[in-house]
Amino acid sequence: MKSKIHAIISLCCLILLSACVTVEPEPPVIVNGAAGYLEKIPLPQGSSITIAVIDLDTPGVIVAQKSFDIARAPVPFKFTFASETIDKSINYGVVAMIQYQGKVIFQTYDRFPVIHNKKYTTEVLMKRVPMQ
Repeated sequence: MKSKIHAIISLCCLILLSACVTVEPEPPVIVNGAAGYLEKIPLPQGSSITIAVIDLDTPGVIVAQKSFDIARAPVPFKFTFASETIDKSINYGVVAMIQYQGKVIFQTYDRFPVIHNKKYTTEVLMKRVPMQ
């Protein structure tokens, strides 16, 4: 009888101890905001936007990117990253461009840093690309 009681107590202790070691996963890193422009110009039908999270210090390195058709701006966006994929040595930023018939008509010229500056929401401002 004593051995059964000891077995039951041991089992209960093991169950209680296993409940104490649960590890909460780190929440994802979410970068969101809107991309737009100040000019009072309607977009031509068939325009598309590309919004990207990039490495600001390494030209050409795109961390994540989304492209889709749009009818007007500003355009909301959201990127979700697993926290373990965020590299502390990278200065992340958001860029955007609007294209029509394969030509860029609006794009970012300024830096819009995110993540390591504790900023996860940003408004990305594009400027009209001069016609050639």
